Amino acid sequence: MPEEHPAIDPTVPPSGTGCVECLTAGGWWVHLRRCATCGHVGCCDTSPAQHATAHARTEGHAVVQSFEPGESWFYDYDSGELFEGPALAAPESRPEDQPSPGPEGAVPPDWRSHLH
Repeated sequence: MPEEHPAIDPTVPPSGTGCVECLTAGGWWVHLRRCATCGHVGCCDTSPAQHATAHARTEGHAVVQSFEPGESWFYDYDSGELFEGPALAAPESRPEDQPSPGPEGAVPPDWRSHLH
């Protein structure tokens, strides 16, 4: 897939440093994904609430980028393809000192039993 993709707006900053919905509800996540269209940060499909996929379905924003340190891959929910894309507005990932799973203090001791 080419670096230029109609669903990617490289100028939009991320909505924050954690999953918007999990932070609001007191939930937790395993990994974070950033909507490449609007910047919404949601939790991955391994996470209990799967907010990134829910956002893609609800908003029709099919392309996400990993929001994990050291990862720059994009994923297109419509095609099911991973691809490389342009640099997005900073920050490029959650803070490196933020734990995964996170956020700190919200992850239950038996978190592995809640994974998808």
